[in-house]
Amino acid sequence: MHDAMWAPWRLQYLQQLDTEGRSGGVLPDFLSLCWDAPGEDQANHVIYRNPHGLIMLNRHPYANGHLLVALGKAAPRLLDYSSEERAAFWSLVDHAWQLLLTALDPQGVNMGINEGSAAGAGLPGHLHAHLVPRWHGDVNFMGSLAGTRVIPSSLDAVADLYRSAGVPPPDSA
Repeated sequence: MHDAMWAPWRLQYLQQLDTEGRSGGVLPDFLSLCWDAPGEDQANHVIYRNPHGLIMLNRHPYANGHLLVALGKAAPRLLDYSSEERAAFWSLVDHAWQLLLTALDPQGVNMGINEGSAAGAGLPGHLHAHLVPRWHGDVNFMGSLAGTRVIPSSLDAVADLYRSAGVPPPDSA
């Protein structure tokens, strides 16, 4: 008998692949949609926002607690932003990193930006950073044998953990 592994958020993602008419795996600009709907922050798993941008959970995480950081203004490349906008972006990355360390206490962190579809960006029109907390054993035999990641906590539970971490926002320091 085989045990079942439940990942209910994956079904929505898989269904979107067929129904949204995307080419090349490019997603609709969900970051702009979230930016334009601050009243939906809880439902969209936005952890923090300021006048420049936001930090939110990735709905399809590589690991438990995977964060996305983006400015509200969409641009495809880092250097398309002004130096002031880039400073605001990196301030948000710093804040996300502190949230991640405080709330989850991971054993490591991967941070990256995929600029352009050739670099793997699923949302090439809206640059964003990924912060992925890592633990020994978080990517185990499941990925190798079944092509499946095991995410041990719900998005709502992780969002609550981040929101209650008590990390002061960068603009109040």
